[in-house]
Amino acid sequence: FAGGGVGGGNDFQWCFSQVKGAIDEDVAEADIISTVEFNYSGELLATGDKGGRVVIFQREQESKNRPLSRGEYNVYSTFQSHEPEFDYLKSLEIEEKINKIRWLPQQNAAHFLLSTNDKTIKLWKISERDKRAEGYNLKDEDGRLRDPFRITTLRVPVLMPMDLMVEASPRRIFANAHTYHINSISVNSDHETYLSADDLRINLWHLEITDRSFNIVDIKPANMEELTEVITAAECHPHQCNVFVYSSSKGTIRLCDMRAAALCDRHSKFFEEPEDPSSRSFFSEIISSISDVKFSHSGRYMMTRDYLSVKVWDLNMENRPVETYQVHEYLRSKLCSLYENDCIFDKFECCWNGSDSAIMTGSYNNFFRMFDRNTRRDITLEASRENSKPRAMLKPRKVCTGGKRKKDEISVDSLDFNKKILHTAWHPKENVIAVAATNNLYIFQDKIN
Repeated sequence: FAGGGVGGGNDFQWCFSQVKGAIDEDVAEADIISTVEFNYSGELLATGDKGGRVVIFQREQESKNRPLSRGEYNVYSTFQSHEPEFDYLKSLEIEEKINKIRWLPQQNAAHFLLSTNDKTIKLWKISERDKRAEGYNLKDEDGRLRDPFRITTLRVPVLMPMDLMVEASPRRIFANAHTYHINSISVNSDHETYLSADDLRINLWHLEITDRSFNIVDIKPANMEELTEVITAAECHPHQCNVFVYSSSKGTIRLCDMRAAALCDRHSKFFEEPEDPSSRSFFSEIISSISDVKFSHSGRYMMTRDYLSVKVWDLNMENRPVETYQVHEYLRSKLCSLYENDCIFDKFECCWNGSDSAIMTGSYNNFFRMFDRNTRRDITLEASRENSKPRAMLKPRKVCTGGKRKKDEISVDSLDFNKKILHTAWHPKENVIAVAATNNLYIFQDKIN
């Protein structure tokens, strides 16, 4: 963090701010949050869920009556982004679940975001309206057409104030370009193009053109039986519009330069950490699969998340990461049961703070982890309604792996693997974080004295 670490001593302390969502124990599948994203200013926070809905929260302005209170996030707009569809040619149901949301930088009073399900990407415009036109010549106030023969005077329509209305309208629909399920979308730094990635291909789109995209990566073999890896995530460089990276299920990351060739099948850089032969097991290939890749805001580093760890890579060094952080190493002895209940295939995301000095990622039991890159300290926190009193301090949690369990520790055998934090987001300028825990969105902030 800017001027501090992730907990303990004189470092920043985290406290509860808000929780959004139902308290019901029985969670409807459609209500499970599937993506979380702050916009570029951090004033808006969007979530997508498995029911195809997008909910946007807006930060309230700090009030003069309570100067010390930070602005809370309240619902700004809710809309149905995607509906369930059926592909008749392939006899496949297409889920409405929102896989990713990405904001576009704000150019005018309206906000724009991209949302995608497995097959279709949509560009949404979110705009405000607080005035309406009245006094039309050809129609009455209720919208009915007037008799032209009864119009004897010419009226000039006037704008009258009305209650604020937030409208979400689809401006572009980018469809029919992906054979496989879309796992990533990323807006380019030129703010004109974006890329979308599925299991085997990456396409480059122009935001104004919906009927064609350029295929820039294609790893599909001629014979599908020879398939050895799939694309798991992709992202554009934050400053160089010709550079992007994509990660694979084999634990490798390829950096490509679009200036080199139209089809970026030959990468410019190849990042891979050699595997330690002594730690090889039946699960090695599964847990080495990368579930998320994120460039730092500076563009100098990138972070990758595999099942057990987070790695930070310097773009100038391909042979090994410069930093490795163990997220939940205590699960290594539980891989067999995690394989049986399919949790080993969970895709955890990761995120940077605004100054690239700290990183955050999720774990099980509604735990999430933070790592301070400067002090190398780490902290485990829990998103729970039990300590969700406003401004309540978050107590660090510890997991006991064996031997005698201390009072505040939780045994690795009593972790709830159904409670998992896959999606997290960090405010781009402040120490405010959003954590999605099933159907609840928790917002935490650093404690200010």
